[in-house]
Amino acid sequence: MLNQSRIVAAAVDLIEREGADAVSMRRIATELGVGVMSLYNHVPSKAALLDAVAEAVLSQVEFTDDPSAYWTDRVRIQARAFRQIAHHYPRCTMVVVSRQRTSAAGLLPVERALATLRDAGFDGREAVGLLRMFIAYVVGSLLREVGVAPAIPPVPPDVTSAGVDPALFPVVGELAPYLEECDHEEEFEFGLELLVQAMAVRAGGTVVRGDARG
Repeated sequence: MLNQSRIVAAAVDLIEREGADAVSMRRIATELGVGVMSLYNHVPSKAALLDAVAEAVLSQVEFTDDPSAYWTDRVRIQARAFRQIAHHYPRCTMVVVSRQRTSAAGLLPVERALATLRDAGFDGREAVGLLRMFIAYVVGSLLREVGVAPAIPPVPPDVTSAGVDPALFPVVGELAPYLEECDHEEEFEFGLELLVQAMAVRAGGTVVRGDARG
């Protein structure tokens, strides 16, 4: 039976395979093996369909939030939860960050994140700015991991074999063993901790170096 859930699921699948530019009402109808006009009984437009995709992805973000935990641990949990769903739907995540969210499912992660930041003592403007910063960090990290955004490329152990003169680039040569490695999980946690610590300093509070993983 054709319904909005099937249409949205088809759109999510298509976006993950080919990107959001591939989405059209005609293409989705072809994917589902139905007439294009039948889609409009459930989704009024392509824009509405992309909105529904964003809501569907966001609704899968699972927070194991503990209001009694210190706010820095809550920030870590929420950032990891968003990264997890972004990892599962990397291309749809780009749709998420480009759409306005108005439904309860779409706004719940935003509400929880902003409430955590307000509880930490940040004013409204700062809370919104910090939330946007974290979204940019998570999405930027994701794009680097999937090879969409530039990253420092690996450097071979013998830098001279790659045409790199260690006399001209002594620091690259010295740090080549570290440049060879790229543990995305470890690097994400490193950056996350830097952001949390900077936030704690700005808030004038204490950094809790917990390992609460949601």
